[in-house]
Amino acid sequence: MSQAEIEAALKAAFDQCIAANCPLTEVQKQILLQVAQRLSSTAEETANSEGTNPLDELTAQERLALLEFVKEQESLNQPWKIQLLNDWLNNTNSGAVQFIRDRYGLQWLNLVQPSHLAEYFERLSAELKLKVGDRIEVSNGLWEWIQEDGPCSQMWVSCTVIRVEERQENYSSCIIRFDNGIEYEIQGIYDWNRYNWRWPSG
Repeated sequence: MSQAEIEAALKAAFDQCIAANCPLTEVQKQILLQVAQRLSSTAEETANSEGTNPLDELTAQERLALLEFVKEQESLNQPWKIQLLNDWLNNTNSGAVQFIRDRYGLQWLNLVQPSHLAEYFERLSAELKLKVGDRIEVSNGLWEWIQEDGPCSQMWVSCTVIRVEERQENYSSCIIRFDNGIEYEIQGIYDWNRYNWRWPSG
């Protein structure tokens, strides 16, 4: 995160404090800006000296949650780091990415650069691509309404991909065949229905 991005995030937080009728003093603002500047410099030096991707430190689940959060924020034209910083400054839970605050903190967050995210987005894109003949498991959430406390619970069923269609640049669908011969089309296979299929675990 650049110094300008940090200052923009902090200024947005300062404005939120004013809106919440809890304005910070000028001294408090200066202290926060100086601390952020020191953290930014330290993080940049660490990233440059190590040359590693900070996303490597995350578990596979954490990495996927972060990438989905980044994609969602970018689709809303909101800088994802600023959203996290605003959550932290307002002591708001960040949902699926709360682990960043709890386990990794601001210094780790400052290490993450667009190139690090791009590396994993590229890997994820390659891992997600389905081919005819692939065996996957699909959730009954595709054809049933599932609720945590409802009568239908989530089940996973094995099937084979028999066709993949790229209809638009960011839209794909596929047709699967269950072992009993029934075929089913899954639209938005990489988008809104991504949570309803997975690679076989065994």
